[in-house]
Amino acid sequence: MNQRVDFMQQSAGLAKKLIELDTLFLQSSIEDPIRHLVMIRASQINNCAFCIDMHVKQATVHGERPLRIHHLPVWRESTLFSPRERASLEWTEVLTRLPDQGVPDDLYKQVRTQLSEQEIADLSFIIGAINAWNRINVGFGSVPGSRDEAFGLAASGLE
Repeated sequence: MNQRVDFMQQSAGLAKKLIELDTLFLQSSIEDPIRHLVMIRASQINNCAFCIDMHVKQATVHGERPLRIHHLPVWRESTLFSPRERASLEWTEVLTRLPDQGVPDDLYKQVRTQLSEQEIADLSFIIGAINAWNRINVGFGSVPGSRDEAFGLAASGLE
């Protein structure tokens, strides 16, 4: 699919604000490896090829192991993720798919055993933002890899 319009150009002010929000996540309580895993997983759920491509490349640049990236769709069955990462992925999935009855209390309590109040709040904003990016990029048919140069992703070695 070809990109429909350049939303970054058409809504430059709004795009800039969402990018500024993303920049704030670098100083959040959520460490880079979890942030990358969460962004990839939400993008997988939302079928956002552009975001999967970008976040896999970013994770690779930051040293994420390829096997862990490959295991993300089956993280529950994989032994490659820590309890903290599992809680973060669980929270990502429930906030991305939002059950009709809301988030169950037992799931929230389970996540809270691994994440502080600050961490779960920060993680929720990260999940909200990646879901916004997924919806925008899917809606406008963003082409995977089309912004690699602008985002400095050639360093990933993935083409």
